Amino acid sequence: MVAERPDLRSLPRHALDALVARLGERPFRARQIWRWLHRKGAASIEEMTDLPASFRAELAAAARLPTLERASEMRSTDGTVKWTWRTWDGRLVESVYMPEPDRKTLCVSTQAGCAMGCTFCMTATMGLGRHLAPGEILDQVARANRRLVELGEGKGPRPVTNLVFMGMGEPLHNADAVLAALEVLLSEEGPDYSSRHVTVSTSGLVPEMRRFLEATEVKLAVSLNATTDEVRDQLMPVNRRWPIRELLAACRELPLRRGRRITFEYVLLAGVNDADADAERLARLVAGIPAKVNLIPYNENPGLGFRAPTPERVQAFQEILYRREVNAVVRRNRGQDIAAACGQLAAEAGTGGDRRRALPESLTVAGRLG
Repeated sequence: MVAERPDLRSLPRHALDALVARLGERPFRARQIWRWLHRKGAASIEEMTDLPASFRAELAAAARLPTLERASEMRSTDGTVKWTWRTWDGRLVESVYMPEPDRKTLCVSTQAGCAMGCTFCMTATMGLGRHLAPGEILDQVARANRRLVELGEGKGPRPVTNLVFMGMGEPLHNADAVLAALEVLLSEEGPDYSSRHVTVSTSGLVPEMRRFLEATEVKLAVSLNATTDEVRDQLMPVNRRWPIRELLAACRELPLRRGRRITFEYVLLAGVNDADADAERLARLVAGIPAKVNLIPYNENPGLGFRAPTPERVQAFQEILYRREVNAVVRRNRGQDIAAACGQLAAEAGTGGDRRRALPESLTVAGRLG
């Protein structure tokens, strides 16, 4: 049986070195290939023009270089750009570019779909298609950077300055591939991103959180979204396995590097988790943890049954946290008009019929209070 040709973009550096040696080439060829892949974002082996043609042919016979196809591109009135990419096997995944005066951020997906089942998130309606390979995670960054250069959005090969792993999927459910991709993204010979400019989000996979922070210095964001187990159980099924007490105990014990802190993400849902009492409980829950809280007014999705709170309610919630000395910021929603905002990514949603869901009765105001 012939072994499958490896994906060049997914190979760690030592494996690429070994492949080049096996093909009888000198080590500097591996450095050239690495830079073509991870600095210049090569879409094909043929682009690697400083490699001899004969070696390019040998490399193509020994390895493959699947590259994401841009299936669609949508631009918001606020400058946000959403790309839908098609993988080699026809899966659709999305990335979102969010430019600001002081930074240019790309939101990256780690899975085709998601298995977490959060009831307020459109990606959950897809279910989990499959994990993305390290090369497919990396290629979102490469394709975005190349496209931005084409659009005149920045100079040099790497216009994107910040990365957030908050797109489709649960990053820590695909931790091996995410860690492999991060190793490349942070490498000096590769894209050379700073760990302070990379954030990975999790819904709260407690066993993976410690392993993750021991393996990398990038920032961690934890999606909390409720202050009682009763509500979080229904918003986020992961809570039934690792409830709030266990999640926050783990956050207190995480090996944070000096000066680092955890970001807690809190999606505000009208009548569900946005009461004054929720703000008071949230302040107590995060007390003693080096943290900040990102408040995210809900981006409404048709058929999921949730509503966004009023700006006045958001402000009142934030002010309670301020009074309790919690660093809380309201995150600006981007790309709502192109379904590119937090919780709206669902490249394949709707292909399997009507997936609309009603708001569970226990999460209505009457259900919570009565």
